[in-house]
Amino acid sequence: MSTNRQYELVYVLNPESTDEQVAELHTQIEQIVQRFNGTLDKTENWGRRKLAYEIGHHREGNYVVETITGSGELMKEIDRRLRVLDRVIRHLVVRVDEELRVAERTRDARKATQARRRTARGLPPEPQPGEGRGDNMDQDDDRGDRYDRGDRYDRGDKYEVQR
Repeated sequence: MSTNRQYELVYVLNPESTDEQVAELHTQIEQIVQRFNGTLDKTENWGRRKLAYEIGHHREGNYVVETITGSGELMKEIDRRLRVLDRVIRHLVVRVDEELRVAERTRDARKATQARRRTARGLPPEPQPGEGRGDNMDQDDDRGDRYDRGDRYDRGDKYEVQR
């Protein structure tokens, strides 16, 4: 069973690689994705950046980030191909659809809890227009200005002004 999932592929090429070599590797990955019936959703070339630590006597590398939708077999093949290329210093494949699913589940649980609490208080499950926190944004609200915090000498805090 091959289900399509969303992955993020990051690879770092050695700093001596040219733009043509980066484009050639991108084309190879694109062909692999097409062969396995996946889609290449987004490609970002971050360019030459300093590495966090030295890898194989390299202090810099050309970073490329690609978002791919496809099967696990597709990502195994890309992983296998990137391992054998000398131009690739490091690569990492991360599955990102699970994080999106967890965030969606959390958002749904919060909405259900909010609806249950509102119903228990005798309110409609969904907030009505004009109700809530974000509707009075044009009023002058100074909740962020907390000048009453900290040491106040007029109420007898332990640090008195020495005269």
